[in-house]
Amino acid sequence: MNEILLYLHLGYKHIIDINGSDHILFIIALTIRYIGKDWKKILLLVTAFTLGHSVTLALSTLDWVSFPVALIELLIPITILITAFSNFRVSNFEFKSKYPFIYFLALFFGFIHGLGFSNYLKMLLGKQESILGPLFSFNMGLELGQLLIVSFILIISFIFVDVFKVDRKRYLQVGSVIAIIFALNMVLDRIASFF
Repeated sequence: MNEILLYLHLGYKHIIDINGSDHILFIIALTIRYIGKDWKKILLLVTAFTLGHSVTLALSTLDWVSFPVALIELLIPITILITAFSNFRVSNFEFKSKYPFIYFLALFFGFIHGLGFSNYLKMLLGKQESILGPLFSFNMGLELGQLLIVSFILIISFIFVDVFKVDRKRYLQVGSVIAIIFALNMVLDRIASFF
């Protein structure tokens, strides 16, 4: 039981850690287009991302797939850039399509983020024989942290869009530009690590 709580806490702490802001920034870029009344769409979107990163987190932690760490670390901010740029294609906020393209992006980019999470988890696990319990607990911790971040984004969106009456499209664009600036900086830093 103590091990389950330990890995739950480590997963939660890992995703909300400001030093690992790339995952937080991705979730911001992914969900900033939505507000509270879109909660069903957000739930599907986050589920797609969760499904993606859960699959590769498991496969990579079990050593069934392997990719160079430096490549994954470079691809993560690229997922932020692509997601943030996709926000500029939102012209109205009707979201009539049952499965919009952003869901497929979230699923695919979840695969990449799962590989990033697995690098950290493998480092924590060391030579442990049984990893299924820690893997499950760590993933649940990630989900709790992710839900906290999404809740925070929805509160910020409510304050700006509903309370201060900031134009929703302008709010989305400004938030996306901020994400692009930070992600571009990460990309440049991580490209430099190749040389």
